Amino acid sequence: MKIRQIKELLDAVVVCGDDSLEKHVYSACGSDMMSDVLAYVKDQAVLLTGLVNTQVVRTAEMMDMVCIVFVRSKEPTQEMISLAKENGMVLLKTNKRMYEACGKLYAGGLVGNKTAK
Repeated sequence: MKIRQIKELLDAVVVCGDDSLEKHVYSACGSDMMSDVLAYVKDQAVLLTGLVNTQVVRTAEMMDMVCIVFVRSKEPTQEMISLAKENGMVLLKTNKRMYEACGKLYAGGLVGNKTAK
């Protein structure tokens, strides 16, 4: 799914990276716990979170993510925006809650990561 489609499905606002909306993501992860992101995210994914600190951007960068969506109208700090720009990452924000945002992306065809049982 292209980031542009994510923006449309979530009625999101582009915080930074509007020149990269044609990039593809292949899965999604919704979490406010960066340890879960580190443990479970595979492939190129989009991160949905309500957590607003620089560790979110650093974690996403470590996992080769190209997009972060801040849910519940959370506002990333200027430091986060600068860090995301340095790493070529798209930041979006939506007023939707995590559950609804994840559901809309799933219904739109974006899958979660496959984990071993």
